Amino acid sequence: MRVVAVGVAAVLAVAGGIPVAVAGATDWPEADLAYHGAASMAGGQVDVRFTPRNHGPSAVPDATVRLRWSEPLANRQELPTGCARSGARVVLCRVGALAADGLGEQIGLRLRLRGAPAEVLLEIDTVWSGGVVDRNRLNDRQRVLVLDTGDTYFF
Repeated sequence: MRVVAVGVAAVLAVAGGIPVAVAGATDWPEADLAYHGAASMAGGQVDVRFTPRNHGPSAVPDATVRLRWSEPLANRQELPTGCARSGARVVLCRVGALAADGLGEQIGLRLRLRGAPAEVLLEIDTVWSGGVVDRNRLNDRQRVLVLDTGDTYFF
């Protein structure tokens, strides 16, 4: 029974990004991840670019960001290295290691949506942070409404 409880706790910690007390662990390294960038859409094609940042105080050994779309993506996509589809509306991208108070490499995607919607809601959040706790989840969760106007929307 103990093995199952520890396994469930580990899954919850990774999936939710929230620490779970496992076998007496009480001191979790803490970091503050944030994503800032821009998105635009024209003719059902969305361009997104953003830069991950770690405000510290601890370094992050590796991280993964999730981009969720309110509209389904076209079946065929060319994704940059380190990014992969995770469903009809989800793309995961490896952020990599982030030094304390450091910037990561800019991530840029050009995606095609199915059809030509007039708007799409993009949600960005950290899905994995390498065992580091982020107690300020406000700046690593972004929601951006992107209209099919060609205008750039910053987040």
